[in-house]
Amino acid sequence: MGTTTPPRTLAEALRARGDESLAGLLRARPDLLNPVPNDITQLATRAGTRASVVRALEHLDRFALQTAEALAVAPDPAPYGILLSLLTGDGLDDGEQRDDVGAAVTAALPGALATLREQALVWGEDERLRLVRTARELLAPSPQHPSPTGLGPTVAEATAGMSPGRLQEILTTAGLHATHDPVSAVAALSALFTDRTRMAELLDTAPVEALSVLDRLVWGPPYGEVTPNPTPPVKWLRDRGLLLPVSTRTVVLPREAALHLRAGRAHRVPEPAPPVVTAAAERDPQAVDRAAAGQAFTALSTVEELLKLWNGGGPAILRAGGLSVRELKRTATALDVTEPIAAFWVELAYAAGLLATDGESDERYAPTPASDEWLDLSAQHRWTHLATAWLPATRVPGLVGGQDAKGRALSALGPELDRSAAPDVRRRVLALFAELPPGTAPDPETLLRRLRWERPLRGSSPSGEGTDLRSRLALWTLNEAELLGITGRGALSSQARALLEEGEETAAAFLAPLLPEPLDHVLLQADLTAVAPGPLERPLAETLSVLADVESKGGATVYRFTPGSVRRALDAGQAAADLHAFLAAHSRTPVPQPLSYLIDDVARRHGHLRIGAASAYVRCDDEAVLNELLADRRSTGLRLRRLAPTVLASQADPGSLLEALREMGYAPAAESAEGDVLITRAGARRTPPRTPPTPVPEGPPVPDDTLLGAAVRAIRAGDTAATVIRKDPAEGGPSSTTSSGSLPRTTSAETLATVQAAAMTGTAVWIGYVNAEGAASQRVIAPVRVEGGFVTAYDHTADEVRTFALHRITGVAELAEDGKG
Repeated sequence: MGTTTPPRTLAEALRARGDESLAGLLRARPDLLNPVPNDITQLATRAGTRASVVRALEHLDRFALQTAEALAVAPDPAPYGILLSLLTGDGLDDGEQRDDVGAAVTAALPGALATLREQALVWGEDERLRLVRTARELLAPSPQHPSPTGLGPTVAEATAGMSPGRLQEILTTAGLHATHDPVSAVAALSALFTDRTRMAELLDTAPVEALSVLDRLVWGPPYGEVTPNPTPPVKWLRDRGLLLPVSTRTVVLPREAALHLRAGRAHRVPEPAPPVVTAAAERDPQAVDRAAAGQAFTALSTVEELLKLWNGGGPAILRAGGLSVRELKRTATALDVTEPIAAFWVELAYAAGLLATDGESDERYAPTPASDEWLDLSAQHRWTHLATAWLPATRVPGLVGGQDAKGRALSALGPELDRSAAPDVRRRVLALFAELPPGTAPDPETLLRRLRWERPLRGSSPSGEGTDLRSRLALWTLNEAELLGITGRGALSSQARALLEEGEETAAAFLAPLLPEPLDHVLLQADLTAVAPGPLERPLAETLSVLADVESKGGATVYRFTPGSVRRALDAGQAAADLHAFLAAHSRTPVPQPLSYLIDDVARRHGHLRIGAASAYVRCDDEAVLNELLADRRSTGLRLRRLAPTVLASQADPGSLLEALREMGYAPAAESAEGDVLITRAGARRTPPRTPPTPVPEGPPVPDDTLLGAAVRAIRAGDTAATVIRKDPAEGGPSSTTSSGSLPRTTSAETLATVQAAAMTGTAVWIGYVNAEGAASQRVIAPVRVEGGFVTAYDHTADEVRTFALHRITGVAELAEDGKG
């Protein structure tokens, strides 16, 4: 096929392709595979639907899109030479179009055209290039949808509703011979605008103000508003057809005239080559790796602190889903970060499956069982887990605090944060980082220009957050990569390169030597503080976080011991002796005497008062203490009364009474119904097992080679069945299923005899078949065996061996000798 006759339709052009070319089309446009088309005709029809064409146009780079836009304003069909001239100009623009740009366009155009052909947006030979009709409609100019090239309609299109008399006036004023034939009049005006010499002579007579009007319209938009009494310059242009009426108040600069003023160019600036991503700074690769590793360690510490913060049950969930503004502020304060950064850490932990909802009636966020497994991993493997969860995530923390299309606030962990383009942008940004030499920090502006060139139509979003979502996603990626330790000092780290190219284990091996080793000691100081000069081992860190409060973080963490923190440790079941032994075992400095005194003093008073349920009661062996408590004005709200010399009763519940007395400076302890002191430890609240949120796909997944091969075979087989030539059993002549959709009709005896003969000779036949659900279909089969009322045959339509019941075959016809034509 395809040796002499050019294709007349897109289906014919696709039918002439090889299997590899069809597979390339399906790989580039996977939406065409859902479901697999029955034949080439259905594939071509689906490739021309509006939704599919829009999706294909969105995946074109800027020059391929400029090529399609040029074809949209070119004659249909357009020779290759005309397309090239629309992109390079006619060379008569006084040097405005540089030779190097023209050479670059000439060199890049075959590749762009090959891309459009591969994606079935353009078909036909080079002398008859056709843009698919749907793409032409999407890219062609109209008052409602101006052309992206800024060109208006042709003279013929703009004058379609104009009266013959008005056309004669324009021809006469422009110095052309009047004609009563509208077609000839339009042709004469078009010829004038496309003749550079005559057009230059006409414009030489134009007023300067008229040329200024043309300058404002030439590069678009080509439409302008006029008053019922236009100014002399506008009237001069309108009388000569340089401005043609679209409505009573709107005029347009016709395409032919605009192309003359543009020196034949469809675009002001063709962009055949992608912008180069330049370097903002050159850094020492080892310094980059160390900075990234330091930030990776900070990321791990922050996520661990977040899990600890929500360990006993995190904040409640809003009715609409997500965190409230107050809870996000509270979390940001606890983590000592800004609210946008807190939203990022919360969303990252959620994407990694470390946080989820607990599913209780009072639903709250809490760590998942997987978080305990994550905490048991080595630091480098904890980091790779977070990084690999971040890369494919479609949730976008940068949107938090904004509004959706309906004006509703977007909250962290809310349901409206998924943006399917995020993973693609994220990986593309990192790929551009990886193309630079190690230690090179790219210039963000050139990076954004490159992304806009690669996907110029992907900027807008239907969600209402702006017209350049892709650029915003790229900027958020830069910030998040630095927070996570993917980059360091603006450059891609070696561990991140390894993660992108070789996998998690290699990345962990790169990161491990750069992370600090956890310590088993602290430095106690006389001012009731302890300094951890580095990361602490988990058991030490957990115990110390109960015994002391974190005062400051950084390269070293400072813990402060207070009466409240010591009481917290005592409430957790520790005795004073246990605390003294713990500090002596883990301090590289002697335990300061003030700290020992603090522990002993709090322990001596701890539990001296006992709180139980009456509503609540207070008992103490020292009557003087109870007398002091009753006399204290701050206890008035507790409504205490004496039941016995050593017992007071209160209207408050035990928990409130306990907290109130602690605020008054006492150190009470809660007791059970049996009179034993209750030990209170921070409860570890966990959700049921949860899976991480599934990323929202941007579109159909790219099929693998196995699926592509099977799909191409099925389409080819269906096409064979749809276009095969067969003999009409009634007339003995050839006919085609494409010209007659009726099922063949033969008697049962004729059907049996024909399929038996076909099985013996190994030939294919055409049958009509009605399945058990009553659905009728036409098939081309090659019978292999006929027995027991069934025919076992190779079904060319389905490209597989099937069994057909003889009584469901409506009829059979032999194929013509040139069967598959």
